[in-house]
Amino acid sequence: MKYRLSLLSTLFFLGAFHLNILGQDTNTHTQTEIYKSKGLTIKQLTPSSFQHISYKQTNDFGLVPCNGLVVRDKDEVVIFDTPINDKIAEELIKWIQKELKCKVIAIIPTHFHDDCLGGLNAFIKQNIPSYGFHKTIEFAKINNFAIPQNSFKNKLKLKVGNENIIVGFFGEGHTKDNVVGYFSKDEILFGGCLIKEIDASKGYLGDANIKDWPITVEKVKNVFPNVKIVVPGHGSAGDKKLLDYTISLFK
Repeated sequence: MKYRLSLLSTLFFLGAFHLNILGQDTNTHTQTEIYKSKGLTIKQLTPSSFQHISYKQTNDFGLVPCNGLVVRDKDEVVIFDTPINDKIAEELIKWIQKELKCKVIAIIPTHFHDDCLGGLNAFIKQNIPSYGFHKTIEFAKINNFAIPQNSFKNKLKLKVGNENIIVGFFGEGHTKDNVVGYFSKDEILFGGCLIKEIDASKGYLGDANIKDWPITVEKVKNVFPNVKIVVPGHGSAGDKKLLDYTISLFK
């Protein structure tokens, strides 16, 4: 009798453990590293979305990983944020052409800092259309940075293959021009430097609007309530908890 009870207890525990593991799997997404060189790392987030990471040496924060996002449908690709310089941007373009066998139809820097458009000239030289929020273009000109060729105000809609991409300005935060991008196919949000990874510090605030920052992220959260994956400007991708963490960090 004791043996039967012990056996039943063990089976119950193993069943509960198995269900718990399954539950964990359904609430997470993979971040599989599929390419790595000295200056560029690429992680696959979904079959259609890839996080590209390049590295910037800074005085205050050391070597900082800087994120961008590649999204695809059919044989087309759109990229949010360039790698940190033209050389690494060329490496990313070649990887997309060789490994994904896709055409890059747009590059979209999400604000004017060099971790977003430092490699823009590599795209321009290959006649890849670039799109920038009108304030991003204004600030890029003031700072003598590479300038996106096509301007938009507040909202931009693009097609990649048969799928929709939305880029929007929801207010100031990390900078006065920070926009976010949303890929409807994967319900993935590229938050750029407006969004912080879990447990991140406030980071560089030289061009920030700290007062408006949490208000802006609240707007983003309300506009994209179904988002499943969130990619910040620096650090690991996650889910909508990154939005909540950023809001709490700046409140």
